[in-house]
Amino acid sequence: MKKSIVKISALGIILFCSNLAFGQTDKLAVQDSVKLQEKLKIANVKEDNNRNVMLNAANNTSPRDVNIGLPSTVGGITILENDLPVVYFFWPELPNKTWRQSVGLEKTGLLKMDQLANTMGDLGFAVNSYAQTGTKDFKLKGKFTTSTFGWLQGDVNASGPISKNGWTYTVGAFANYDPSTFKLGFARNVDETKIFRAGVTKYFNDDKGKISILYKYSDSYNVGNYAVFQYGENGKVTELDNFKIGRDSYVVNDGQIRMKDILSGQNYWASMSGNDNRSKAHNIDIFGNYLLNNGWNFKFSTRAHFSTVKMSTIIPLSIFQADQSAGYTIASTGQAYSGAVGTQLAMHTPETPITNIAGRFSLNKQLGNHNVTVGILEQFYNVNKYTSNRSFFFQTVEAQPQRLIGPTTDASGFYNYNAGGEYHSGTENKLSVYATDEWKVSDNFNLSYGLHLRNHLVDGEFSMTPRTPGFVFGPNDFQSIKESWFQIGGSLNATYNISKNFGVIANLLYTEENRRLESYSQAFDPNTKKIKSPLGALGVFWNTDYLQLISQATYLKKNNNLNRYNLVNPANTTQAQNVTVYYDIQTIGWTTDFVLKPFKGFNLHYLITLQNPVYKKFNFNAFGTDYDYNDNNVLGVAKVLMEIDPSYTVDKWRFWASFRYFSKQYANLTNALYFAPRWETFGGVNYTVNKNINLGATVINFLNQRGASGTINGAELITDASPYYGKLLTGTYIMPLTGQFSVSFNF
Repeated sequence: MKKSIVKISALGIILFCSNLAFGQTDKLAVQDSVKLQEKLKIANVKEDNNRNVMLNAANNTSPRDVNIGLPSTVGGITILENDLPVVYFFWPELPNKTWRQSVGLEKTGLLKMDQLANTMGDLGFAVNSYAQTGTKDFKLKGKFTTSTFGWLQGDVNASGPISKNGWTYTVGAFANYDPSTFKLGFARNVDETKIFRAGVTKYFNDDKGKISILYKYSDSYNVGNYAVFQYGENGKVTELDNFKIGRDSYVVNDGQIRMKDILSGQNYWASMSGNDNRSKAHNIDIFGNYLLNNGWNFKFSTRAHFSTVKMSTIIPLSIFQADQSAGYTIASTGQAYSGAVGTQLAMHTPETPITNIAGRFSLNKQLGNHNVTVGILEQFYNVNKYTSNRSFFFQTVEAQPQRLIGPTTDASGFYNYNAGGEYHSGTENKLSVYATDEWKVSDNFNLSYGLHLRNHLVDGEFSMTPRTPGFVFGPNDFQSIKESWFQIGGSLNATYNISKNFGVIANLLYTEENRRLESYSQAFDPNTKKIKSPLGALGVFWNTDYLQLISQATYLKKNNNLNRYNLVNPANTTQAQNVTVYYDIQTIGWTTDFVLKPFKGFNLHYLITLQNPVYKKFNFNAFGTDYDYNDNNVLGVAKVLMEIDPSYTVDKWRFWASFRYFSKQYANLTNALYFAPRWETFGGVNYTVNKNINLGATVINFLNQRGASGTINGAELITDASPYYGKLLTGTYIMPLTGQFSVSFNF
């Protein structure tokens, strides 16, 4: 239980909406991330450079997610750099610990679902980025960003020639010091990230291609936060007098958690910031292309990635009231305490070495009416003795809360050490071959199709020993894992022009997976049955000089989902239980999207999605009770999503805004609790000083909505909302009103 689910929206294979919010599932949320909608163009291009791919409504650290109608994870959207994933698996090394949007990237775009299925064998969209390589002429580019809350980000890259025979260099640095919008009691910054790049590029004679050797070093930590609020009728929440949503910290004020090492039994303290919550990585990429004499373009990308990861996480579980007779005291002073008490789950992963070796090699050529690509992809991953140590504690319910000592805790205020703790160790290896073809059958008919064949090996060890309170592994508690799976993925897309501007589109997509090494981290042998994800879509498009419109219906299903929930007993909120659930999800959606350009300089993008994602075969037992959530709506999902994005460019000025509407969203698995509809708003202005300098200002949440979003922690089993009206709950939220300012230069 260390990942997080994300809310779901159903969309088509070519254009999707996105509104992703972290909740509490098999890995739990690190932080909320309400994502934005995204539209994909229907042009036959390998990469879609879409608006606002990087614009995130919850934080400054991660790219926006493009949701596909299935629950995602805290890892969010897949991020590729130089055609390879920046991390093999997002836990415990989150992608945003080693990758950020930066001037150190030559370009960034969005890879469509069919392209990801064909080339990676995975389901979803991906941010596809390419590192800045050496240039034949000197180039210097940079960006400085700040905000009304003191965010400081510096980003610079220089590149140029080394010699006259084609050797060039590139060097860059990225530094992020972000206090976010709330004040921690133990550190200034919620996010501190440093990334340094250096490399050389050799250009081949006669424009045959180039080869680059790049080194990247990253060092990052991040602290998540939640909000406390009073829940009311009609899904509305009310701020507390002593806690402002998005402005106050619900992280214990000293940032310290006490753990028991699940391997050695040693007790220790870990911090939410600094070295106890830090990921460091060394990355070496060798990539490029070479045009062969027979006309085939040979493209290659290889990576050696070595990292050490530490992670500290605190997740709120529940809130209950205690009077002085309950025996709670403030840990720092010994003073008796009465009032609201928050139950917290603490998790810490000690230093864990991770190795990822990957390579992609492909050949591409235009053969008559066919654009053909064939390739091979190799991914090796090793994680050495990953553990997630666990403990529980109580804290006051206020801004910068204080830790409490209670009748069930030890002298430090902690209890239930390693209940639900995790362990796995070993390797994964994925070897794939793939082929794609873009076939112009006639002037009116185009087919694009691909096939991905993959062999997935898992070789490691895990333990079936139950993790009871105070648990420590013994030398004979481990057993081996040896699995080998064959998986198929691919897509078929057809576009037919009935007239010059009007036509129909049809899309089929299919991917398979089984399990990962991480699936063995708890004390059970996971179901390794094939996980199948079929997707079908049918729609129409209409393109003119003033209007580009597409309307499409989509069906998508995924079986054998695995989530681990930390459930709170509705009859006794001090009791928690870790439950593993296998279930299916089915979603149907209808999306209409258009871009209108009625006059020079003005652009209006509008998107609306109607959807109904539901759980299937969702049954489990907890606290002696059987639960059936079959046909319940997926939590965190708005059935109606809308995006309105006007922009206007005149002379050196560009004015833009973005309005995102989310209808009612269920906040727990039973669908008893929900959040009222809301708008998310963004706006900004850009001014081009000259060809080298650009100024920008962005306002996030300019309507200053202060409500919660996503899911409500510890509420998965609540079936009647009325007893919770007026009660204190915790959940995720969007950023409050925030101004951001930037200056960019490019010489």
